[in-house]
Amino acid sequence: MGVYISGWRLARAVSREGQLGTVSGVALERIVPRILQKGDPDGHIRRALSHFPFPSVAEKVMETYFVEGGIPPGTPFKAVPVFTVHPTPLLIALTVCSNFAFVWLAKENNPNPISVNYLEKVAMPHAYAITGAMLAGVDFITMGAGIPLQIPKLIEDIVEGREATYRIPVIGRNITSYTMTFDAKKFFGSDLPKMKKPGFIPIISSNLLANIFMKKLPPGSVYGFVVEEPTAGGHNAPPRKPILDENGNPEPIYGEKDIVDYSALASLGIPFWIGGAHASPKKLKWALSVGAEGIQAGSIFALSEESNMDPDIRKKIRTLGFEGKLSINTDMRISPTGFPFKVADLENTIAKSEVYDSRTRICNQGELVSLYERPDGTIGYRCPAEPFDKFENKGGNSADAVGRGCLCNGLFSSAGLGGEEEPPVVTMGDDVSFLPFLMKDAEDSYSASQAIEYLLG
Repeated sequence: MGVYISGWRLARAVSREGQLGTVSGVALERIVPRILQKGDPDGHIRRALSHFPFPSVAEKVMETYFVEGGIPPGTPFKAVPVFTVHPTPLLIALTVCSNFAFVWLAKENNPNPISVNYLEKVAMPHAYAITGAMLAGVDFITMGAGIPLQIPKLIEDIVEGREATYRIPVIGRNITSYTMTFDAKKFFGSDLPKMKKPGFIPIISSNLLANIFMKKLPPGSVYGFVVEEPTAGGHNAPPRKPILDENGNPEPIYGEKDIVDYSALASLGIPFWIGGAHASPKKLKWALSVGAEGIQAGSIFALSEESNMDPDIRKKIRTLGFEGKLSINTDMRISPTGFPFKVADLENTIAKSEVYDSRTRICNQGELVSLYERPDGTIGYRCPAEPFDKFENKGGNSADAVGRGCLCNGLFSSAGLGGEEEPPVVTMGDDVSFLPFLMKDAEDSYSASQAIEYLLG
């Protein structure tokens, strides 16, 4: 669902229709300060934070970032601290409060379940972000872009009021991981209120991953699986048997090894949903026929009126998709994570080579950095999207930096919260064939409830 695309409004709209609405939890600690600096139109974030159980912490966030009436156009956003293994108290407060606010707003006067989605690759915020979501009563946590085996224990520790820990991988000879800790009782100065335990739904791409979760986690740790096929938007799993081009680079070609055996998955006795080009009544019926509980649908909601995608970009994609002119590419290089990433081929975005080549390389948000061991034994942070010389000076291989872009800033821009740091990068699933069923012409639009009505036939 991209960064901020599936915000609390969209999640709430889907949930109120009886489906599982999902809040995108990635980088909320950077999004909420931008909303506050824009003046918090309609006062939603302020209303949510007024219900935060530790008022002094919420007040610190407000004092630091809220601007009455919003900053003047063209004014740079006030910086937010970048995550390290020792985050500042302000960043911890921001992360907890931001996740609380979005989940609280999605659940406000809404009796139906809400989930929040994170990326395993963006691991340093997990203990703080999930604490915030759970303080707001989140019902489910979904997570992909890795193998998040630590999440069930993290959830259990938070519920039980214990010190929460999360092990972060480190690239190094002597240091291969660092365990971050969050003592919420010490940070807030009192015990956390009683919280319910949300269900955990890992996002997987193969039977192998499903079996890993089943073998390595205690029974009951996994509520269900979301199976994302290679046609899904955002990050995709790499091909199991990659095909190389003439330069030795992997191509986005998926083969037999990437096909999920749904009958074997069903035999595990765990509910699952299928995502990736399944947004139609016919595909929903097929998913049910192979044992799934239903489908995961992203793109159809990302283009709805409740989405936070920049309205001009959203309209352009709908028009091109309706007319059969939209091109979606699987870019093997653009994401600093190394995972393939779906990119919509739109004018004035990073998908165009002339736009990519004219930009200045940057990494100033730090969401997708990799941790590495410095020669002196301390931990450093590098990103293949940063300037080549900086990346190389940190021990990175310049070949790994070729073709990378700053997804942090690019995705902020596609959601209408960007500055001048990076042109938009727009992610979308391969299939938008649902548009002619929801729009009467290329200029039309639709709501989330209309999308659900269509999907349910």
